[in-house]
Amino acid sequence: MQHLGEIIALVVAMSWTVTALFADKASHRMGTLSANIIRLFLAALFLALILWVGVGYPYPVYADGKAWLWLSLSALVGYVFGDWCLFNCYLSIGARFGQLFMTLAPPIAAIAGWAILGETLSWSSGLAMAVTLLGIAISILSRGEDHQMHLALPLRGVLLGLGAGLGQGVGLVLSKVGMEHYAAILPADAPSHLPALLPFASTMIRAVVGAAGFLALMALQKKTRELKTAVHDRKGMGYALVMTFFGPVLGVSLSLMAVRYTSAGIASTLMALTPVFILIPYAFIYHQRIRARELLGVAVSMAGVAMFFLFSAK
Repeated sequence: MQHLGEIIALVVAMSWTVTALFADKASHRMGTLSANIIRLFLAALFLALILWVGVGYPYPVYADGKAWLWLSLSALVGYVFGDWCLFNCYLSIGARFGQLFMTLAPPIAAIAGWAILGETLSWSSGLAMAVTLLGIAISILSRGEDHQMHLALPLRGVLLGLGAGLGQGVGLVLSKVGMEHYAAILPADAPSHLPALLPFASTMIRAVVGAAGFLALMALQKKTRELKTAVHDRKGMGYALVMTFFGPVLGVSLSLMAVRYTSAGIASTLMALTPVFILIPYAFIYHQRIRARELLGVAVSMAGVAMFFLFSAK
């Protein structure tokens, strides 16, 4: 099917919109560490069931040490670092602005793809990155009474947003490396459905390692009691269940599927449309007015994202 990777990437963007809305609620209710541990633990269970039904094994069969290494690195970068930044960013500036910083993932993925995979990185990619950054700047900067430019958002939230975009972009490329190696080592007698389910098997590895990473962080911070409290919060667990299905299970697995059928830069570009998709539901749910400057910023950022797609398609 033509443009299959691009179509899957658009579905991922819509899936992550739902995830962002519920992750915002879960983070405020349960705390970022508890929310991440619970969603990744639930994701591992969902993915084990999918693999069991699909290929007869409730675990990533045939994955060797190298596949585990690359996918574990992607989990530590994308989940433990990137999602820790993202969920704390939600607490600081909300999901709408938090997702705006995720538009940085395409240029970062392009740079990481060039450095790690040897993918082409042209001057036009640098221009697209500059446009994307300009859009973010328009949204988060305002002119004060002294006629100087100031951050319209807390500095902590901005730094966390930058970290989230960095983790997402680099994590995606590391995932592609791990999954491509995983696909290359499959034996000839492997179950016929396994190649199609490799994204789910790869995501299960990432979920297990990510959950372990967050548990380690929680233990180091001596906050394990928070996890016990969160598990008994029915409403919070409901939020966690929804964001788990649309995030680590559906969204992340499909994101890995998307990079199998198109380049990491193009896939990440289309998946970065979440800031556009989230505007209307976020404004409706939280009764927030969207300012013209913020709309302009999103539009400019998405223009930069589109430039990655158009230039890469040539």
